Amino acid sequence: LAWFAVPSMEVCAAAPTRVSVRTRKSCPSKRTTRMGLCLSTSAKPATKKIIIAGAPASGKGTQCETIVEKYGLTHISAGDLLRAEVAAGTKNGKIAKEYMDRGDLVPNEVVIDMVKDRLSQDDAQKNGWLLDGYPRSADQAKALEEAGIHPDLFLNLEVPDDVLVERVVGRRMDPETGKIYHIKFNPPPEEIVGRLTQRSDDTEEKARNRLATHHKNVDAVVESYKDILVTIDGNRPREAVFADIEKSLERVTA
Repeated sequence: LAWFAVPSMEVCAAAPTRVSVRTRKSCPSKRTTRMGLCLSTSAKPATKKIIIAGAPASGKGTQCETIVEKYGLTHISAGDLLRAEVAAGTKNGKIAKEYMDRGDLVPNEVVIDMVKDRLSQDDAQKNGWLLDGYPRSADQAKALEEAGIHPDLFLNLEVPDDVLVERVVGRRMDPETGKIYHIKFNPPPEEIVGRLTQRSDDTEEKARNRLATHHKNVDAVVESYKDILVTIDGNRPREAVFADIEKSLERVTA
């Protein structure tokens, strides 16, 4: 707490509030003290708008959990939005599933409205947002730009393809908790192994197809955000990866 003392008045301002004291004559709000002083306060913005990108299994999910835990941002995963549509059996969900099962990009018109709507919701506007896995093409980046959605920082995780394929084929999900495990790198407890599931697109063939699609599009996306781009080496322990991400986030001016 910071205390500002003036004759017959004390003003307590808890950061990050800005406090200004002016005379009655120059006070726009006409809210003055008995000493004729004007008190005007305004809240300092504290939200961040971040995009995180990377190939499938590059570690985005793990890093997103840590970012959200530390900074309180609203995590918005394009993949989760699409999978929710698939699970609900909607028209868009059925269309999306055909593309997702092949490892191809879902058409822009299916995704962009869902993403824009989610970014406009109250929690994302109040807390700031972390957009995970979108945009994945130059057209999608352009669609966000046209919608007036401008991130402060674009994080790109880079991991060699062979490492990514190994990560993908070993992934398993607990359908009861949604937690992701890996049979080699993050083994599940023995008692839940029997109920774990594997995503339909987590095979080597589909993983390599998704990587080919990713590489074909990522350069154009990175070019769209080159002025705010930070490339992170994702082929390291998660703590080391997050340390670099944290440094980049701390440099973002809220």
